[in-house]
Amino acid sequence: MRLYTHPACLEHDPGAGHPESPARLRAVLQALDDPRFANLERIEAPRATSEQLERVHDADYVEQIFASAPAQGYARLDPDTVMSPGSLEAALRAAGAVCAAVDDVLTGRTKRAFCAVRPPGHHATPNEAMGFCLFNSVAVAAAHALAVHGIERIAIADFDVHHGNGTQDIFRRDPRVLYASSHQMPLYPGTGAASGHGAGNIFNAPLPPDAGSTEFRAAWEVNLLPEINLFRPQLVMISAGFDAHARDPLAQLQLAANDYTWITQRLVELADRHADGRVISALEGGYDLDALRECTAAHVAGLMA
Repeated sequence: MRLYTHPACLEHDPGAGHPESPARLRAVLQALDDPRFANLERIEAPRATSEQLERVHDADYVEQIFASAPAQGYARLDPDTVMSPGSLEAALRAAGAVCAAVDDVLTGRTKRAFCAVRPPGHHATPNEAMGFCLFNSVAVAAAHALAVHGIERIAIADFDVHHGNGTQDIFRRDPRVLYASSHQMPLYPGTGAASGHGAGNIFNAPLPPDAGSTEFRAAWEVNLLPEINLFRPQLVMISAGFDAHARDPLAQLQLAANDYTWITQRLVELADRHADGRVISALEGGYDLDALRECTAAHVAGLMA
């Protein structure tokens, strides 16, 4: 299994007090320094190319993000989403990491990959930065797999506590990509109702505040995993947000680290059944540092099993 990251992802600094801080990635990397992850092959992430980004983002939007990058200080793109001088490089390396993982997994260099990157991506739409996200790294990489490797069916599983509105928006008319999400509702960004199915490829399982392990596992077992199984994906991708943990300060779900072990194992089983075991996961949210360490370790251990 391979771990994709880059020091530039630590240089994105939205400012003092912002929850999406460089300390998040440091916590993730600390968790993966544990001896049980000694066999993880560590890969330096390349930059995503404009061609890769523009498969899912409008060219004008990509230009806007490049132009917004400040030489010093901060550039605020929306009330929550801020660029510092290091943000553009971080976002390019984040999307590039997931694309590199696609290349390596689909050419047989590895079966599994975890991309320890930031900023997160799943709120970024074709033409809008939001929710701490600049480029939608998982969507960029999924489009790369479709365009370059001839993959015909990709499942994106998103267990971040916030609905991945950007990923849904990008693929809602593309039946080659199934998007399955559990998330708290009501909560930012206010999307993700169970009723919307796109081109028959969108499956949302909203959970009420204070829902815990029982409700989370039932949502996947009853509503989401069966749809992924029927879809028979050739590649499984994961938007791995750990902010549904009970200690997370930005939401109210009540998951524990072993819930992430469980969902990871279920997704690996589906990948083993349909996708020759191929799974690519990328970090999204998770804002309590201790919980982030625990959940990252639980998730990556599940990927390596």
